[in-house]
Amino acid sequence: MEVIHAWSAPRSLSTSLMYSFAQRDDTEVLDEPLYAAFLKATGAERPYRDELLSKMECDGEKVVKDIIYGPGNKKYKFCKHISKQRLLGLPSELMSKGKHFILIRNPLNILPSFEKVHSSSFFELGLGELVSIYSDLCQMGTPPAIVDADELQQDPEATLRGLCNDLDIPFQASMLKWEAGPIPEDGLWASWWYKTLHKSTGFSSPRKYPHTFPLKHYDLLEQCLPLYNNLRRHMKHKSSLLASTLTPSSLPVPENAKLLAWVGDEILPREMAKVSVFDSVVQGGDSVWEGLRIYKGKVFKLEEHLDRLFDSAKALAFNNVPTREEVKEAIFRTLITNGMFDNTHIRLSLTRGKKVTSGMSPAFNRYGCTLIVLAEWKPPVYDNDGGIVLVTATTRRNSPNSLDSKIHHNNLLNNILAKIESNNANVDDAVMLDKDGFVSETNATNIFMVKRGRVLTPRADYCLPGITRATVMELVVKENFILEERNISLSEFHTADEVWTTGTMGELSPVVKIDGRVIGEGKVGPVTRRLQSAYKKLTDDSGVPIPTYQEP
Repeated sequence: MEVIHAWSAPRSLSTSLMYSFAQRDDTEVLDEPLYAAFLKATGAERPYRDELLSKMECDGEKVVKDIIYGPGNKKYKFCKHISKQRLLGLPSELMSKGKHFILIRNPLNILPSFEKVHSSSFFELGLGELVSIYSDLCQMGTPPAIVDADELQQDPEATLRGLCNDLDIPFQASMLKWEAGPIPEDGLWASWWYKTLHKSTGFSSPRKYPHTFPLKHYDLLEQCLPLYNNLRRHMKHKSSLLASTLTPSSLPVPENAKLLAWVGDEILPREMAKVSVFDSVVQGGDSVWEGLRIYKGKVFKLEEHLDRLFDSAKALAFNNVPTREEVKEAIFRTLITNGMFDNTHIRLSLTRGKKVTSGMSPAFNRYGCTLIVLAEWKPPVYDNDGGIVLVTATTRRNSPNSLDSKIHHNNLLNNILAKIESNNANVDDAVMLDKDGFVSETNATNIFMVKRGRVLTPRADYCLPGITRATVMELVVKENFILEERNISLSEFHTADEVWTTGTMGELSPVVKIDGRVIGEGKVGPVTRRLQSAYKKLTDDSGVPIPTYQEP
């Protein structure tokens, strides 16, 4: 005989699932065999406490050895457990033997009906212990399957088939239906808890709309919901009202699956790193940002990037801005915590902060700015050896008359519209023109060209005067090339000897084709190569050291 352990919080359809397994011809069921031992050990009050203690075994060790793992009459024994009933001191075989799975349910759907028999509390809900059970089983090398009660209601057959597959037992169609009324295996508390279930003949369909949530449980919901979400993330299959039908994509760099990001004033795991729905970056893209690169234990051009970050924040009239040292500390702490000292890119964002209510007005921002440090393992994002291909977008670059590009803001719709055009053309990026038809930049980078030995780049009237752009302009002069900054027409780029783009994320990226025109000989040119080498040397030799970093 093999024991199947179902662990759940109360009000999670655990009894419906017990009824489902009771319909199998190869399974017997036990209804909360540890309940009496739990009441005796904790002193918890229940209206049926005395009767239960007099009729059920109260010795936890005996329950485990003689009842749960005692003799049975069928191939499987299904044990319904409430997580809080797993007491300290129970025999280790309770967890080390048998097959285990966890049944979860959103606390939003548990709490409205929880107080029918006893009051709600974090302890009574048992989600903390449910997370501990999951963790303990994972440490034993037997991570349990997780089933969401809401999905069990939405699609009972598919959910049960998946569960049976996880438990390595055959699915039986009889699990989907049962006769109305009690079953002999019901616990003696059934008359308090199971009245609705006794009227059912199968898993009930979910309510189209939820109950109004009782606000007296709001604090308890705040405590419990993160634990539910933590467990839900480990489900093999999950759906939701707004679930995507797309197959989950693999990450460009798999190591980024377990990164840690700074949000506000703390470091959080990737899936927990979120801002409030009231944050200004959500409400209106009201935020400024910088891209930083890490080379061999140093942050390249850190001071220049921070200068621009604070200039942008001032131009947008941000209040309660963190200090320069506070931003630096957040950057260093994030990098050190992740162990990221090379081949790393940081997306540094400073939002206007959280609002007291939704709306456009900065007068609603009364909490101070939100700082985000997102560090990722990320090599240069373009092909800097073979070159990239561009197409000219119909979307024009913003004019300073409407939104000055010298403010490095997060409201990037102008750039995104151009990027959509390049995606549709199946090329790397899009060239963006200004209102007069001169080349401004690409949707993501500044742009340079070479003609007859002279290096040209557009004036920074419409484009962002990038820090990598400024660095490369200095290198052009240092390498004894002639540098010219002026309005440049698109046809001049089409007929250039060489073209490259510049940006922190991609460094110096040679362009081999624009709008179907081959640039030069269609390969990386000599000026580009020389400047790439000079840029690499500069990144190797300069930058702000990361504290604690030691060269390997």
